[in-house]
Amino acid sequence: MEVHNRDMLEYEEALKRILAAIGPATPERIPLPEASGRILAERVLAPLDLPPFDNSAMDGYAVRARDVQGATKESPRKLRLRGKVAAGDNFIGAVEPGDCVRVFTGSALPPGADAVVMQEDTRTDGDAGAGIVWFLDGVKPWENIRFRGEDVKRGTVVGEAGDDIGAGRASLLAALGVTDVPVGKRPVTGLLASGSELCEPGQPLPPGGIYECNRAALTPLLARAGALPKTYPLVKDTPAQTREALAAAFSECDIVITSGGVSVGELDFIKSAFGELGGKQEFWRVAIRPGRPFVFGRLRGKLLFGLPGNPVSAFVTFLLLVRPALRRWQGAIETGLPRQLGILTEPLSNPGERRHFMRVRIDAAEQIRSAGAQASHMLGSLANANALVDVPPQTTLSEGTAIQAWRWE
Repeated sequence: MEVHNRDMLEYEEALKRILAAIGPATPERIPLPEASGRILAERVLAPLDLPPFDNSAMDGYAVRARDVQGATKESPRKLRLRGKVAAGDNFIGAVEPGDCVRVFTGSALPPGADAVVMQEDTRTDGDAGAGIVWFLDGVKPWENIRFRGEDVKRGTVVGEAGDDIGAGRASLLAALGVTDVPVGKRPVTGLLASGSELCEPGQPLPPGGIYECNRAALTPLLARAGALPKTYPLVKDTPAQTREALAAAFSECDIVITSGGVSVGELDFIKSAFGELGGKQEFWRVAIRPGRPFVFGRLRGKLLFGLPGNPVSAFVTFLLLVRPALRRWQGAIETGLPRQLGILTEPLSNPGERRHFMRVRIDAAEQIRSAGAQASHMLGSLANANALVDVPPQTTLSEGTAIQAWRWE
């Protein structure tokens, strides 16, 4: 029997309730090389200027700009070579009128110089001992120089609490001399799959049995969301085994994710077992497709997410409702899937009463097409998909429509 939408939470309300149940992240400090993909727990200020000193933007010669003013190939200017500064060294003395100093990309600008002439605009006499450089072009004052602090000034905010640490931010922090960073602790997250019909891949398949695949799908998604996955053995459909498995997982994990056993069948024991352990169920139905039966609950500061057993439903509800919670647990500001605008190459139709998050594939040309059949048990279309499209109830999105795809790959 169809359950009316008024008996279910809208997606945004369900997500709001989940995120509101998660407290501030617990901070820990870790070495910067281990921080890729983690989330900052505190504001980080630049401890120094970047660059830390005025330096040359290229290989060439440091000069006083006025000394080479008007230089051309036909009428070059001649300067005395007073030395060189390799990257990492400092010039002793100062550039006086008529002098130049050989510099390289990143070399500290010698005192007295106010510009760098690129090597290609110079020539030297054949006798290296002559110490003369001819300049074939002029420069403006401060041309080809990187100034101290022009990138980042000391005391500037280079990361806020809740920001992701990607490769770019890690590079910046390393350049500033940062060795360790404060990040939100990662939640230890248990994965349980329940169902007497389930078998471990690699084992003989008995009549009526199916191989369990939800843990294989969710484990990499957990890791990408920053969680620490912990996989548990399969759980048979009995009240005692369900209760024992949940108790064991909650004793070791911050968050427990189950698949299967959350609907209204006589062999669905997750909700009752959770209640017997003292858990409080917050809600269990969401007005989306796939994935209407979805349990969210709390047990002594820990969280339960009960996903449907159908593999596509489990996959989609994880992306929409669990992944944001895992990121918020670590203190993330942005918790949703990244969005990408694209153009439909075929219609997407949802004649039903619930929003349908349809599996699609968006390519490098930003063309979006259906990944295939949309039934919640069909893994072929899931394997071909890399994004979801939110299609409203009783709606057809026509070919050529510009829409947002919710990407997970």
